[in-house]
Amino acid sequence: MDELKILLDELVEDTFVSAILSNPTDKEYGSKVKVRPVNLKGALFFQHTLYKGTKVFHENLDAGELKKKLLEEFMVFKQAELVSEKMTVHVLVSKKGKVTVKKKYGAVVQAAPTEHNRTKKYILEEGKPVPFLVGLGVQTADGTVVRSKYNKFKQINRYLEFIEDIVKKLPEDRPVRIVDFGCGKSYLTFAMYYYLRELRGYEVEITGLDLKEDVIALCNKLAMEYGYSHLHFEMGDISTYSGAEKVDMVVTLHACDTATDYAIEKAVKWGAEVIMVVPCCQHELNRQIKNEELKPILKYGVIKERMAALITDALRANLLEEQGYDTQILEFIDMEHTPKNLLIRAVKKTGMRKRGDEADIQKKHDEIEAVTDFLHVDPTLRKLL
Repeated sequence: MDELKILLDELVEDTFVSAILSNPTDKEYGSKVKVRPVNLKGALFFQHTLYKGTKVFHENLDAGELKKKLLEEFMVFKQAELVSEKMTVHVLVSKKGKVTVKKKYGAVVQAAPTEHNRTKKYILEEGKPVPFLVGLGVQTADGTVVRSKYNKFKQINRYLEFIEDIVKKLPEDRPVRIVDFGCGKSYLTFAMYYYLRELRGYEVEITGLDLKEDVIALCNKLAMEYGYSHLHFEMGDISTYSGAEKVDMVVTLHACDTATDYAIEKAVKWGAEVIMVVPCCQHELNRQIKNEELKPILKYGVIKERMAALITDALRANLLEEQGYDTQILEFIDMEHTPKNLLIRAVKKTGMRKRGDEADIQKKHDEIEAVTDFLHVDPTLRKLL
């Protein structure tokens, strides 16, 4: 290992080009590692990519962190190719742990480190501190994104992109009333407030609702600290909430099972212009679904569970269309971050009812009935609406 440490010191300081580690002894760890240099805000880092099954995990490491990481991974992978501008090195590790290093000197053509794809233009930019991101530990005081929070940073920006797409559907001549059911620690609630009020100049009144008293207390404290006077948090249950008569936008992220349905029902009955939900734990139809033709497929528990979850959300989208909403099902974030990655976004249709609308609604109703009869299911949302 001393020889490898010296080698890595030499390579990384010698204009590092790339590394590939393969042939793992522990396949649970991953199948392959790739490393390449990247520029982040003018500084040199190294993008470490671990391939594990169908998933890919990225980290940005400085030189010291990279050397430490690779030394650890030489204990896992039996083969490596490391390249600098002056040499290529092949490392082989035998079953007994014997290390063989072969160096080949010669210039390697290498372009300057590429700009990392994370330097794409985010709505909330790297290097620009945002009070709530600093307070919630996503950024440091100078605006640097904390490495362990990078997935959260990407998720927040992805969420704001969904809002940006529909922001013109919100009223501009009066305060926009928004309710966020099951807001939790409220990263995304704070992000929504900051984006709409601070970046876009909308007058907003946002209420976050959650069942956890300590979470509500913390979020109200942070809102006061940031001067977000039109953002407040309350304890309450989605199904019994009665704190508003008219709401323009309803959001609920990862509300469990039928809690999503109660949030959608509230939104529809309020006549909300925009509904955004990321469902979670769709258990209801998994208990109900039954079909003789599909029996050979449904006998596998994991397949039945996933099918039931997808069918649940597809029916929710269709039920919203029946209620007069243009509805999309979108991928929220990569599957590596969470399996609950589908977002249902519904925007209320505007304008006078046109000839043929009633026929379209009846057709949609009949289609939903046909599916529910075929699968022998009776989703909560259909009963609520």
